Amino acid sequence: MENKNNKYILAVDLGTSGPKTALISVYGEVLGSEFEDTPIILLPGGGAEQDPDGWWRAIMNTAKKLLARGLVATEDIAAVSVTTQWSGTVAVDQDGRHLMNAIIWMDCRGAEPVKDIMKGLIKIDGQPLFRMMTWLKLTGGAPARSGKDSLCHTLWIKQNRPDIYQNTYKFLDPKDYINLRFTGRFAATFDSILLHWVTDNRDPDQITYSDKLLTLAGIAREKLPDLIRAMDILGPLKKDVAAELGLKPDTPVIGGTPDVQSAGVGSGAVRDYEGHLYIGTSSWISAHVPFKKTDITHGFGSFPSPIPGRYLILSEQDCAGKCLTWLKDNVLYHKDALLLEENAPNIYRLMDDIAAKTPAGANGVIFTPWLYGERSPVDDCHIRSSLFNLSLENTREDIIRAVFEGVAFNNKWLLNPVEKFMRRPFAYLNFVGGGANSDVWSQIFADILNRKIRQVKDPIYSNARGAAFLAAMALKYITLEDIPQCIKIKAEYMPNPDNRKLYDELFAEFTNHYKTQKDACRRLNKDATTVCTVGA
Repeated sequence: MENKNNKYILAVDLGTSGPKTALISVYGEVLGSEFEDTPIILLPGGGAEQDPDGWWRAIMNTAKKLLARGLVATEDIAAVSVTTQWSGTVAVDQDGRHLMNAIIWMDCRGAEPVKDIMKGLIKIDGQPLFRMMTWLKLTGGAPARSGKDSLCHTLWIKQNRPDIYQNTYKFLDPKDYINLRFTGRFAATFDSILLHWVTDNRDPDQITYSDKLLTLAGIAREKLPDLIRAMDILGPLKKDVAAELGLKPDTPVIGGTPDVQSAGVGSGAVRDYEGHLYIGTSSWISAHVPFKKTDITHGFGSFPSPIPGRYLILSEQDCAGKCLTWLKDNVLYHKDALLLEENAPNIYRLMDDIAAKTPAGANGVIFTPWLYGERSPVDDCHIRSSLFNLSLENTREDIIRAVFEGVAFNNKWLLNPVEKFMRRPFAYLNFVGGGANSDVWSQIFADILNRKIRQVKDPIYSNARGAAFLAAMALKYITLEDIPQCIKIKAEYMPNPDNRKLYDELFAEFTNHYKTQKDACRRLNKDATTVCTVGA
């Protein structure tokens, strides 16, 4: 403990792979955590689901293991705060029981139903164009053609499982479902409801459902939960949950926020125009801004932040750290006859070492990380990854270095429109997520982005730390202005000018490769309605 009066937050970070449950002080100090896997169910036609009961069991298991370690006294746990994977859908009945598996953000079966509501929206006659502009004006965006938004999931259920739609009391985001299990209350937050695309977001402090948008979407208002702010107290823990965890029954549960937004708080970059770079399974470059705006061309915009009165740039790219996992599981340690070891060593550390010893530019090899399509700065679920410009002289070391660099090139592709959107460059980027554990990746990002990279200490806790900070602010232990001082920077990386010309040339070829390959990928993958993303 930092002092005898310190208080702690039980922070739940439910990612696609499972929950990381942590005890974090109101000042951002991580005392300990526990993790448990939750499997993904992949289905034909682009389906991706998870068992909501599996989520809950894993959360309770990790929380009980963590609390049993006796790291803090029960009376010093001030609140429970939840952050989760976003853009998922859980259909529940009036008693809070889920009626089917949760449809998660990887699922693109809603691509066809969303075409029906978007069909003919842009025409010369004016009326459909007016409808599209209404959507953009009120929300800041519109349903994605990939079919991966919460609205698309709901429309898929309505079209393909009418019995489920009829019996659903509320459609909930994963965070809001977990909060329901903790408190018994049905609610969504201003930010978690966004991807239903039915809220008027013009005033970030007064987010409301829009009758116009509900009509456009074809979703009944009574099927959606009431709205609160991320920093509102949703309610106390249910008595049975509190008893099972050994917590006080009046322990408050905060409204909370999805993972993209919690990283924006947990990175420490909470002042306007102060950016953060997140590299997990997916990646993004983001910053808080004082305005609502949309970049239609590049598929991103600024949307309600969990911080009251603020907007946060949402500009997610699909595959980042997932590319290293792919390289490990599908190439270097693929489980076939060539794999002699029963258990691989710490391959990520080895890949770091190899990448650090390989020359910048990977001896001309370029990797494009579009393993599951792309979202920003291009919305293209047909594009696929490439390793190109390979020759007989290239080695496995070059391929490993190229994967690190390819993810960074993809982020540079996004950096330019994000900075144009803000009308200013970033002075630096706070680096968080699992990728920020890599020193060599930190330097590669500094070189390719040509920006100072600040490597945040314990970066894998950025989401959980953001959830804890929201609770600490809600309970008046800290203010927003305190957060930057609560974040510790492990190291800072400056761009190496010796690599500037090389990386600029390779980046030009990287973006040109998309232009030359997009039509071929569309032809090759025209029947693949799966795959536009792989998960934060």
